[in-house]
Amino acid sequence: MKQLMLNRHNEDGGSAMHIDINADMGESFGLYRMGNDEAFMQFITSANVACGFHAGDSSEMRKTVELAKEHGVQVGAHPGLPDRQGFGRREMNCSVQEIYDDVMYQVGALNAFVQAAGLRLHHVKPHGSLYGMANRRPEVAEAICRAILDVDRQLYFYTMRTGAVGQVAERMGVRVIYELYGDLDYDARGNLVITRQHDPHKPQDVAHKVLRMVGRNRVRATDGSEIDIEGSSVCLHSDTPGAVDILKAVHEALRGAGYTLAAPPL
Repeated sequence: MKQLMLNRHNEDGGSAMHIDINADMGESFGLYRMGNDEAFMQFITSANVACGFHAGDSSEMRKTVELAKEHGVQVGAHPGLPDRQGFGRREMNCSVQEIYDDVMYQVGALNAFVQAAGLRLHHVKPHGSLYGMANRRPEVAEAICRAILDVDRQLYFYTMRTGAVGQVAERMGVRVIYELYGDLDYDARGNLVITRQHDPHKPQDVAHKVLRMVGRNRVRATDGSEIDIEGSSVCLHSDTPGAVDILKAVHEALRGAGYTLAAPPL
């Protein structure tokens, strides 16, 4: 399946590129606070809502869905490994069946809150190490794709262009949206450099990087080389230092460059 590029035509006959901005939301739980969902929701077009395994809880899921509805933001499930202490960023030796069951459980739980709010679930985006495992291991990607199809065949799968996921999703008939990361680094092979905590970045540097990725399909890797990149959704993280300022800078830069910000339609 080819990537669903968000191209539209203006009323005057010209064309405009639609870019989605997605962010991980609802990662607080109990008395522990993570990120600033209220501020972030004003500048994104789709939200990846934690489903209680790596972060979040039932109350946060409900509140985040309601906040997304208030701001007209599409809601996606953000399932992770059962690793609260490591925030889902530590790889676990799970069986393929366990991965399917865990993804189905988490997506189903969030879907209940989405339906109760009168909305429709928009996408699924794995979190942290589960995301990386799916890109490296076709059997993990297949388990996640099976869970997505079993919930709703119209759901999008948000993932990177590199790795195993694209080929697996194409074979299984899953709708894919490829994404770009503004606040994470890439290695020379196009893989994300995953750290336990996100490094600080200057907002304008991230905005410039995003414009190059969406406009020229290029990004500078950690070894200094220039690599090809592809995607129509930009991901930013609310737990990056200065996250709100970074998001605002990217939002303004994209709109200033003539992009229309919109999530892919269901």
